Amino acid sequence: MSTLDVAKKDFLDVRRAKIVWFVGALYVLFMLLLIYAGQTGSQDPNILYSLWNLTAVGAMFIPLIALVTAYLAIAGERESGGIKYLLSIPNARRDVVLGKFITRTGVVSASIVVAFLVSAVLTLLWYPETRIDVLGGMMALTVLYALTYVAVAIGISAATASRSRAMGGSIAFFFVTSVLNVLGPLQLVIDYVANDLAGLEISTNQIAFVQSLVSPTAAYVNSTGLVFPDGFNTIPEELPWFLQGETMVVVMLGWLVVPLALGIWQFERADLG
Repeated sequence: MSTLDVAKKDFLDVRRAKIVWFVGALYVLFMLLLIYAGQTGSQDPNILYSLWNLTAVGAMFIPLIALVTAYLAIAGERESGGIKYLLSIPNARRDVVLGKFITRTGVVSASIVVAFLVSAVLTLLWYPETRIDVLGGMMALTVLYALTYVAVAIGISAATASRSRAMGGSIAFFFVTSVLNVLGPLQLVIDYVANDLAGLEISTNQIAFVQSLVSPTAAYVNSTGLVFPDGFNTIPEELPWFLQGETMVVVMLGWLVVPLALGIWQFERADLG
């Protein structure tokens, strides 16, 4: 078997997980409600504001979809003993990790793409200006954002030997990088550590960059300047290079590659009994 063989087998398993499809369908529903709400009560509705609100919802909801879909991918197999079957076929351990990542990536990406495609159709029906370019750009950024959390979940799953540890690690990561980021404490912590404790006297923009490095959610929110018009809503018209949307995409790509690589490294060293 190869990476693709593992992915095909894993898809047969994951498609039976009702919680995965439920969470994905819930995101589609949330998005459709936002698109609908954005055009009610307005004679000249603007799809950009609906998509802007979607960014805030997606910042919290997308990680849940990704983590629920992927956190048991390998840890569940290890606890049940199924991992020994996968490795006896034979498969390299790297094949198992990458195959699981491909499958979970496909499932998460499919729910996001379906949500945006249906929204595009409704936008054509309900809004005077469709802005398909912004819709397409947001879809691409949202898929990339989701994949960073899939990679993190797969990495955690590969590095842990039980369901409870995989769940605990995923919840902790979500709380620190998403919940604390959206609610604000993460930025305050970085400011306190860098300026009050270390005395570095770094600027607000530099704090925002550090925040993006430690949180895929922050990088995702900051990357939206790539698709929304300059100065739209709270997007500044001028930003330093390290907060530009292109830099944020690179940061998200790093969040996609590094946790996956660490997961493979840890899984290859693990004693599977």
